[in-house]
Amino acid sequence: MKLTKIDKLILESYASMLPGLSAYLGSAYEISLHSLEDYQRSVIKIFNGYHSGRHVGAPITDLALNMLTRIQDDSDIDLGSYYSYNTINRSGEHLKSSTIPIYGEAGRIIGLICINLYLDSPLSEILESLSMKKDSPELNEHFSTNVNDTIMNLVTEARNQVMFNSNIPAVNRNKVLIEVLYEQGVFNMKDSVLHVSEILGISRNTVYLHLRNLKKQTSSEG
Repeated sequence: MKLTKIDKLILESYASMLPGLSAYLGSAYEISLHSLEDYQRSVIKIFNGYHSGRHVGAPITDLALNMLTRIQDDSDIDLGSYYSYNTINRSGEHLKSSTIPIYGEAGRIIGLICINLYLDSPLSEILESLSMKKDSPELNEHFSTNVNDTIMNLVTEARNQVMFNSNIPAVNRNKVLIEVLYEQGVFNMKDSVLHVSEILGISRNTVYLHLRNLKKQTSSEG
């Protein structure tokens, strides 16, 4: 299969996502990204490949090839049964596996993401993926049901951060608040200026004024 430039960009976007996924799941999981441009050297990215002894440049597996063929040949196939399944490798190890097709231009399958959980891994290794990572910071995250709640939470946190800082003169607090929210990306959301102005009790023109000044400052520094 000859991949187009767009196909390759799509695969690259998945490749950039895999390090974070691997870090999240932990070392009991082997994750590989396959390009279907060359079945003989299909693996273009792999994490924890020591489980299978594979590395970049390894070929597609027999099972993945079989599943790919059936998915391509039968558009009515139940993909759910192919995305997740149990396997046993040649060493007799038990795996919980998933093969996810990646679609490119014209709806072609151009690659695969294969995830294998090695169930015979030491229990400590599996539990590690379920527990908090050592030396990782604990961050607060609000799972809002709408954008207004998200903006409210961010403004509330920023206001607490600024209003109780005695080093910031009262006359500059709204300006600093807008700067904090700007750096957090709040103003990338639709109607954020309106919501922020209502929450802070200031005019939209004041918010826009501070934003213009921040953008000028950013441009001059760049």
